[in-house]
Amino acid sequence: MLDKKSPSEIKILQIGGHKLAAVLHKVAEAIKPGISGIELDALAEKLIIKAGGQPAFKDYQGFPNALCVSVNDTIVHGIPNDIPIKEGDIVGLDLGLRYKGFYTDMAVTVGVGRISAEAEKLLYATKKALDIAISQVKPGNYISDIGRAIEEFIKPYGYGIVRDLSGHGVGREVHEEPTIPNFNPSRQIAQMFPGLVIAIEPMIIMGGSHRVITSDNRWDVKSHDESLTAHFEHTVAVTDKGALIITQ
Repeated sequence: MLDKKSPSEIKILQIGGHKLAAVLHKVAEAIKPGISGIELDALAEKLIIKAGGQPAFKDYQGFPNALCVSVNDTIVHGIPNDIPIKEGDIVGLDLGLRYKGFYTDMAVTVGVGRISAEAEKLLYATKKALDIAISQVKPGNYISDIGRAIEEFIKPYGYGIVRDLSGHGVGREVHEEPTIPNFNPSRQIAQMFPGLVIAIEPMIIMGGSHRVITSDNRWDVKSHDESLTAHFEHTVAVTDKGALIITQ
């Protein structure tokens, strides 16, 4: 059974999502050459608490920080460290917030200073894939329509789409059903309905392979071919009129 949120619960999620988006944008703006992931994590946690929320990821299944900081070939779940971020890096920031008992989830990937044209293209395509995926969110459509739309858009670029990780339901918990693949699963999955709240998050690998590996720290997920990666995410509610982006 997929969970349905009431209009009043979605309103709480909207407030929390707005707070989360504001925090994440401030953290993204703080990125510059020389700053470390640990510093960004401390800033994110400070801003979340100041906004009246709680970090959703800290201590979740043992994750030690509030913010995931994933640099270059690390696509998701990067544990913040003290290594200075460099000019030309691309940095994924994934953050969750708990507000009045409800969870929202959001991610962006940003370039540090001047980045390569290839990296710019990867960021554009991944962000556009998220926009296209959100356009599929409406009552009567299927979760599988989201993955199909992402794959149809990304395939001409020759990029790889991560298959071992996916989007998910969200709201009462950090992760809920349904699983939301970022590729065409070749079968219908879960029809959408008003009140369904989901996190959509395309994860794209420049090198063309979908394969990933997990680092020895059991968290950092990296591209198998060591090529650049990008990740964007929004929490989205299904309404009678279509998609309502919660994290904005």
